[in-house]
Amino acid sequence: MRRLLSESRLVTLTGVGGVGKTRLALKAAAETSRAFRDGVWFVELSGVTDPELVVHTVLEQLGVHDDTVRQHRTVLVEHLRDRQLLMILDNCEHVIEATAGLVDVLLRSVPGLRVLITSRERLGVDGEHLWQVAPLPRDPALTLFAERAAAVEPGFVVDVGNHEKVTQICVLLGGIPLAIELAAVRLRVLTLDHLLSRLDDTFRVLADGKRGGDPRHQTLQAAVDWSFHLCTRSEQILWARASVFSGTFDLEAAERVCSGDSVAPEEVMHSLSGLVDKSVVVAEQHPSGTRFRLLEPLRQYGLEKLRGAGREQVMRERHREHFIEWAERREKEWFGPVQPQIFSRTRLEHANLRSALDFCFEEGSERGVHLASTLWFYWACCGMLGEGRHWLDRALLTPAPDADRAKALWVNGYVATLQGDLTASTTMLEECRQYAKSVGDGPALAYATHRLACTYLVGDDLDQADGLFEEAVRLYGKLGTVNSHTMLADIELAISATFQHDFAAAERLCMRAKTVGEEHGELWAQAYAIYVLALCAWVSGDLARADQLGRECLRIKRSFHDLLGIVLAIEVLAWIAASQGNVVRAATLLGATTEIWQSVGYPMFGSRYFGAPHGECESKTIAALGEQEFRAVFRKGMDLELDDAISFAIGEEHPPEPVTVVATPLTRREQQVADLIAGGLTNKEIAARLVIARRTAEGHVERILQKLGFTSRAQIATWVTERRT
Repeated sequence: MRRLLSESRLVTLTGVGGVGKTRLALKAAAETSRAFRDGVWFVELSGVTDPELVVHTVLEQLGVHDDTVRQHRTVLVEHLRDRQLLMILDNCEHVIEATAGLVDVLLRSVPGLRVLITSRERLGVDGEHLWQVAPLPRDPALTLFAERAAAVEPGFVVDVGNHEKVTQICVLLGGIPLAIELAAVRLRVLTLDHLLSRLDDTFRVLADGKRGGDPRHQTLQAAVDWSFHLCTRSEQILWARASVFSGTFDLEAAERVCSGDSVAPEEVMHSLSGLVDKSVVVAEQHPSGTRFRLLEPLRQYGLEKLRGAGREQVMRERHREHFIEWAERREKEWFGPVQPQIFSRTRLEHANLRSALDFCFEEGSERGVHLASTLWFYWACCGMLGEGRHWLDRALLTPAPDADRAKALWVNGYVATLQGDLTASTTMLEECRQYAKSVGDGPALAYATHRLACTYLVGDDLDQADGLFEEAVRLYGKLGTVNSHTMLADIELAISATFQHDFAAAERLCMRAKTVGEEHGELWAQAYAIYVLALCAWVSGDLARADQLGRECLRIKRSFHDLLGIVLAIEVLAWIAASQGNVVRAATLLGATTEIWQSVGYPMFGSRYFGAPHGECESKTIAALGEQEFRAVFRKGMDLELDDAISFAIGEEHPPEPVTVVATPLTRREQQVADLIAGGLTNKEIAARLVIARRTAEGHVERILQKLGFTSRAQIATWVTERRT
C-alpha cells in the first residue's frame, strides 16, 4: 500500500465487508503521512444518504466551511488547489457515482492530491489503481483471534495445546477479521471445543444452502448469520431495528425508536448491553454520555433483516418522528443557558438528522418541511448555512400546510441573507409577509419583517432597514415574544445606528438586549451585542475596553462555531489593534479574516458601511509596514487554521512560526528538477525552471528548494518573489 500510494494518485481498496479495508487504509496512511505536507484526512461516507451531500461532507471533515451560494465542488477545489495531502474516502459503495464524479474533478484540478478509497466496488475513474484486500493469512489470523479472545477471557493464549483448533476456526471464518472478532468474543460463554463444533456445524449447513458468488462474501454472511442466531430474540430485534440509525445514537433514542410491538423500553438497554458484549455494537464515550454505533457491515446486515421482515418503513417513520421531537425540544431550549450543549449535541446527531430529512423528502412528506425549519438554530447559528440552505430549498419544493411553508420561507430567507444572497432572500421574505398579512399569521409576519430588515441592512438601505426593524420590534412586543430573535432585532438596529454615528442609541439598544440575554442565560445573540459594544468603545477611543469586549465576543462565538460571529469579532479586533499601533497584529488578523470570509460569503457582506473600517484599517497598516512587509504578515494570517486564528486573536498563543519543510527523499522526477535548478543557471533560467516544476513536480517545489538550503516557506516565498521579474 505504501508503494501504491507513492506511485498512483488514486488507489481503491475493494473487498468483502469486514475484511479490513478501513483498517488497512488507516495504517497505510499513518505510515506515509510524512510525505503529505498538509496531512491525511479521513472522510466517513457510510452515513451519507443523499449523494448531493458527498461534497458537503468532505468539506465539513476538512474543516472548510463555505456558507456562500457557490458550488461546493468549486469551493473544495479552491481549498485544495495548492495543497499536498492524502484524502481517504471510506465506505463509498452506496454513493459510488457521486464519489466518482467528485474524485475525477479533484484529481484533474488538484495536482498535490492523492485519494485512497475503500469500497465494495471500483469507482471507474481514469488512473484508478485497484487493490483487492485479501483475508488474513494464517498467522495474522491466529494473532487477531488470540488478541480478541484474551480481551474477554483474560489469560487466553494460542499454544501447542489449542493451536490446531484455533487454526481450524480461522480457516472456517475465511480469515475475515470481522468474522474472527465476532467468533472470538463467544469465548466468554463457550469453550474453544464448543465454539469450533458450533462453527463447523453452522458453516457446513449454510454452505450447503448457497451456490455461486464470491466465497468470501458467503463466509462473512455465514459468520454474521451465525453470530445473529446466537443472539437472544430481543437482541436480534434490536440489531435489526437499530440499523435505521446513521452514525451514533444514544440510549434514549434507542429506547424510543426501537421499543414497541412487544419490546418494552427497559428491555432495550439490556439487549443493547448484550450486543456490545458480542462486539456487534460499539460503545463510545462522549462528554454528553455514552453513544452507540453498529459496525457498518453489521448495520447493513440488520437493515436487510428489517427489510425482509417488512418493517423498514415503520422503523424509519419512528426514527423520523423521534428526531423531529428531538429538534422541537432543542428549538425550545435554545433560548436559555444550555445553548452550547445544544450545539454539541446537535453536531452529534447530525447524521441522524440528515437521514430523517432525506427520508422525509424521499417520501414527499410535509414533515420534512417542519423539521428543516425547526432546525433554524443549527443552520443559522452554528456555521451550517450551506447545508441548511440545501434542506430548506428542498422543503420549499415540497407541498406542506401554509403555516409550515411560511416558517420555511422566513428561515430560508434568513439563511440566504447571511450567505449574501439578497435577491433570493427578499423574494422569500416578501412571499412570507404577504401570506402572513392575508391570514393574520402574527409570528410569521414578525419573523419575516425582522429578516427583511436585516436584508436591507446588509444591502446598505438603512432607512428601509430601520423602519422594518422598528415594525418587527412592535410585532414581537404585541405577541409577547422574547427570544434570541427579539434580542437580535435590537442588536441589528444598533448596528444601523452605529453606521449613522448614533453611538448612544446603539449602546442603549445593545445593553437592553444584553440584559435580556443575561436574565435567560442566552449567550449566542448576547455575543453580537458585545460585538456592537466593542465597536462603540473603539469609536469612542476606549481601546482597552473595546479589545476586552471583542475578545469576549470571540470566545463565545467559538463555542458555537458561528463563523459569521467569529469573523466579525476578528475584524473588530484587527481595527482595534491598528488603532493601538500594533500593526503586525492588525495585518495578521486581516489576513485571517480573508480566509474566513471566503467560507461565510461576501467579505463584510459587500456592504460599504461594514467594509469602510476594514479598508481604513488595511490602509493604515500598509502605510506603517510598507507594502511588501504587510503582504508577508498578511499571508501568515491567511495561512492560520481557524482554531489557530481564534487563539491568536484572543491572545491564547502566538501564530506558529513558518513551517519547516521535512527532509524526505526526492522522487526521481523531483531530483531531475532539483538538478536543473542547482546547475548554475541564471536567475531567468531558474525562474523558468520553477514554472516547469510547478507544472511537472506539482506541489514538490518546496521540497526541492529545501534540498538547496531553504528552511521555511517564508524563505522560499521571498526568494521566488525576488526573482519573479
